[in-house]
Amino acid sequence: MDELRTKYIKAVAEAADEAALEELRVQAVGKKGEVSLKMRELGKMTPEQRQVAGPALNALKDEINSALAAKKSALADAALDERLRTEWLDVTLPGRGRRQGTIHPVSQVTEEVTAIFADMGFAVAEGPQIESDWYNFDALNIPPEHPARQEHDTFFMHRAEGDNRPPHVLRTHTSPVQIRHMQTHGAPCRVIAPGRVYRMDMDQTHTPMFHQVEGLAIDKDISMANLKWVLEEFCRAFFEVDKVELRFRASHFPFTEPSAEVDLRCSWKDGTLKVGEGDDWMEILGSGMVHPKVLEAAGVDPAQWQGFAFGLGIDRIAMLKYGIPDLRAFFDSDLRWLRHYGFASLDMPNLHGGLSR
Repeated sequence: MDELRTKYIKAVAEAADEAALEELRVQAVGKKGEVSLKMRELGKMTPEQRQVAGPALNALKDEINSALAAKKSALADAALDERLRTEWLDVTLPGRGRRQGTIHPVSQVTEEVTAIFADMGFAVAEGPQIESDWYNFDALNIPPEHPARQEHDTFFMHRAEGDNRPPHVLRTHTSPVQIRHMQTHGAPCRVIAPGRVYRMDMDQTHTPMFHQVEGLAIDKDISMANLKWVLEEFCRAFFEVDKVELRFRASHFPFTEPSAEVDLRCSWKDGTLKVGEGDDWMEILGSGMVHPKVLEAAGVDPAQWQGFAFGLGIDRIAMLKYGIPDLRAFFDSDLRWLRHYGFASLDMPNLHGGLSR
């Protein structure tokens, strides 16, 4: 045993790298190593011999393992020191030139939409992305049996066993922001709520996380005519055309009554969208007059106040305006794509200077 101890302790101390250490470990304490073979001989010894040889072999094995671990740690420290030495950087050297960054199309279009509605007197409202079940569904007159409240359509947050708090979800729309704004500021109000939303949907034109902007206007004599004018002005400014034509189709949303899907007259020529001309119609958003139950939930008296609401997808209108074919590319983090579709970082969109300069 003394010879084995001297042999392996010396070899471990002289090992040059971790590969050599692993080879020594196998030779010494591996399944077929010299120490392991010695321990197999214990069965052939008398009880008195085993009482002496057993503890001695275990102590030898522990000593070799400790030496191996210490040497491995020392080699790692030496490697780190060498890496730090070779990667040392003189911070007083002049910096390297960097190309100017670009703005993501989603950020650009969000700023464009904000600029348009700001010109019409709409403020920007924000709210949390993790919402209670009440704000996301109940306050918006969405009944318990509605498909949107099922797990195949909505991301529900995990609740520990025995947790009696209301369930929470990743918000499926930015409509809860409207409820929170009315609760805090009351009526009248005129706001838009842009932000991220989440749904269990993913293909070429859908992703589980996307961006929406929803609008809300509450006053004492607001009608569908006001809604139509606002949407026409928005489309004209956003698509930067002089004329647009919208078509309202009766629909159903739990939070508006009456409700309408809005189509935009357009044409497709050689794969290019032309807005305001042609014989085609394209659905771009949903809208309607705010349901009285939604106003009540937000603490606004529906006998005195009424208003309209609308919602559209920022990613979708970005694809339409800038000819982006695949929604999934928005989230690929591909710098080549961003350099192609990105926008100059210092050119802020405005109605006077142009939205998409």
